[in-house]
Amino acid sequence: MASKSKNQLTASERSALLLTLQNRFKKNSQRHKGIDWAQVQAKLEVPASAAKLWSLQLMEQTGGEPDVVAFDKKSREFIFYDCSPETPKDRRSLCYDHEALEARKEYKPENSAMGMASDMGIEVLNEEEYRYLQSLGEYDTKTSSWLKTPAEIRKLGGAIFADYRFGRVFVYHNGVQSYYGGRAFRGMLRL
Repeated sequence: MASKSKNQLTASERSALLLTLQNRFKKNSQRHKGIDWAQVQAKLEVPASAAKLWSLQLMEQTGGEPDVVAFDKKSREFIFYDCSPETPKDRRSLCYDHEALEARKEYKPENSAMGMASDMGIEVLNEEEYRYLQSLGEYDTKTSSWLKTPAEIRKLGGAIFADYRFGRVFVYHNGVQSYYGGRAFRGMLRL
């Protein structure tokens, strides 16, 4: 995990993460057409971005392979998504949220998707964001990812998840307390 100081990376961790992000950015130019790495790096290196770097480090360490996928012209923010081919490996076997975790009587998972995302300082992708990610490549062809669930579905005890099969995105529902070895969540970070 990241350095002992909460939300802070050491200088060597920061340098290693920036190099990893830069290499991934260059290798996957189809994800961020029209975005210049120098502008992303400049924003990553300002002191105010220290907590965001910490979150990106956690995304990386849990297998998310974060990369820039868009620039929001209105907010002037770069948007990172988890771009690992399959759902991040160290975020699997999680139920949907803390309430679901607390409701389980037996075989509780270690955490919930929403709880872990909050701890990491990131957001779980919603259905629209997930579909956008799938427009950039093919992800979750063997696994699935929890999605931020609309309140009206969650109130009824359900949550949604998605995957990519047969050349298309499928969105499904499940009980919030369920968890599977092949399901995690994909996160998003605005910088």
